[in-house]
Amino acid sequence: MNKKSTFYQKLCASPHILWSAIFIIVPLLMVAYYSFTDANGSFTMENIYRLTDYTDTFLRSLWYGIIATLICLVMAYPIAYFISQSKARAQTTMIMLVMIPMWMNFLIRTYAWMNILEDSGVINKMLSFLHLPNLHMINTPSAVILGMVYNFLPYMILPIYSVLTKLDRSLVEAAQDLGANKFNVFLKVIFPMSVSGIVSGITMVFVPSVSTFYISQKLGGGTFALIGDIIEMQFQVSNNFNFGAALSLVLMVLILICMAFMNKFSDTEDAGGGMVV
Repeated sequence: MNKKSTFYQKLCASPHILWSAIFIIVPLLMVAYYSFTDANGSFTMENIYRLTDYTDTFLRSLWYGIIATLICLVMAYPIAYFISQSKARAQTTMIMLVMIPMWMNFLIRTYAWMNILEDSGVINKMLSFLHLPNLHMINTPSAVILGMVYNFLPYMILPIYSVLTKLDRSLVEAAQDLGANKFNVFLKVIFPMSVSGIVSGITMVFVPSVSTFYISQKLGGGTFALIGDIIEMQFQVSNNFNFGAALSLVLMVLILICMAFMNKFSDTEDAGGGMVV
């Protein structure tokens, strides 16, 4: 009976395994292959050596990604906490409001921000109407980070909200019975128990922020490049698939290192968090 159960489990899992092999493992192997070969298919390390020319671009992408992720975290946690404390019907409505922008096309949302931030856009028209000096906001790093925050904020709110709604309220009541005030209840009970949602949110925001290219092109105006822009240029303009693959490989490794660090931090917090001192 156990052997049959094992067989059926493997049979049910086989489509997922096949899908993962074709659409995850094989593409990764292709990226690795192109990274260490030239246009003729010969082994070379030249693609890796050239990466040093884009050190500043890598650092800029990581820095913008970190800033956007931190802003999303600061904004998302209070929103997620407020939603989780609301009534069930209100929660449904507010989560729907959070998700509605995600139903619109990513390009349309970015173009909308272009119209808002342009020198002749909505904000500057309002400032002119109030006889205030105009602001140059488009084609700046701040505009790019704003675009990242707007597009990826829901990915921070939803996992944190999901964790907060599943918290054991008896622990909160126990902390209150032991004399803990609201601040200590949040600091010693609620926040440690929501770390897993925070880590998930950080991962879901940081990864697309670091690798984005369309936001930087439209809101940055091409005045500076992120690593996603360089990768896109190698594949679509220069037709240098080998160097583009090398850039993608290094970016993937950097992201995996950051994710491993965050998961380690999450494990540490989960091991010692959630205790009232």
